[in-house]
Amino acid sequence: MTDLRRRVAGVFDSIVTERLRLRRPLASDLAAIPEPIDEDWWVLTVETLDGGQIIGEVSFTLQCEGRAAEIGYALAREHWGNGYAHEATGGLVDWLFSDSNRTRISAILHPENHRSARVVERLGFVHEGHTRLSGWAGNENTDDWVYGITRTDYDAWRARPTGPPERVILEEMTWDKVRPIIALSTHKSQERMVSPNAVSLAEAYLPEPYGGKPVTPWLRAVMADGEPVGFVMLDTAAESGSRPYLWRLMIDRHHQRRGIGRRVLDLVVGAVREWGHRELDVSYVPGVGSPEPMYLGYGFVPTGRVIDGEIEARLDLGDS
Repeated sequence: MTDLRRRVAGVFDSIVTERLRLRRPLASDLAAIPEPIDEDWWVLTVETLDGGQIIGEVSFTLQCEGRAAEIGYALAREHWGNGYAHEATGGLVDWLFSDSNRTRISAILHPENHRSARVVERLGFVHEGHTRLSGWAGNENTDDWVYGITRTDYDAWRARPTGPPERVILEEMTWDKVRPIIALSTHKSQERMVSPNAVSLAEAYLPEPYGGKPVTPWLRAVMADGEPVGFVMLDTAAESGSRPYLWRLMIDRHHQRRGIGRRVLDLVVGAVREWGHRELDVSYVPGVGSPEPMYLGYGFVPTGRVIDGEIEARLDLGDS
């Protein structure tokens, strides 16, 4: 065993998170590892602290004499949805970056594996590329998504605001806000659910009739404590006489999970009421990372219609 391998293997037992322990598997545990172990990869079993149940594994390989690393992760299906994959992978990433010489960590995954993408996206990884027919899964030749995080990315992600902002307002779009709003982005896995802001601005300038009726766009920059963090666009139905439609709502990936989306809905509902309407429509793509839980939790009710693969829902604003 080289000095590097001896140093890495010797600290496996020290990686402990809030609920999990990541450790080098004992000989009796090898049967629990579903994939063969290559000599250039190190595999750590993921076990719960309350009972020591093995629920999955994380793995990594070092590159460039330890200055870079690639990671992998797998969790038993019955334990999905509890945040374990995020916590375990986050523990491994923290440990890898505890070496001051480490400058980059990467991960490669299937483009349709949205759950896997969400694991690394929530840790601050950036989508860096889409390679075609670059991987094999059995006899299937597949594309890959490449994610990476540099030490600078890592430090910035850990320093980002995570609590609720003191003030959220909607500001009218002006020429000086165009580039800052275009620069905002969702996570890569969310792009199938919300268009980039540049596309939204273009569609507002040249709107396509919705349901054969004219569209009247209403655009606002979402500002949190004076910083642009998102974009919202409605069809006010001023020309069509139908219900207002929440056309776009995006929050930048650095500011998600801060409660901003719900506060934007409060402001939007207030504007719709001022226009004299008592209902508001929205549509969304279901699936991993979808805004569906936020809309349903706010009170939107599916109408039963599916439009271009999106579920239509309606909010009754009452008489207030």
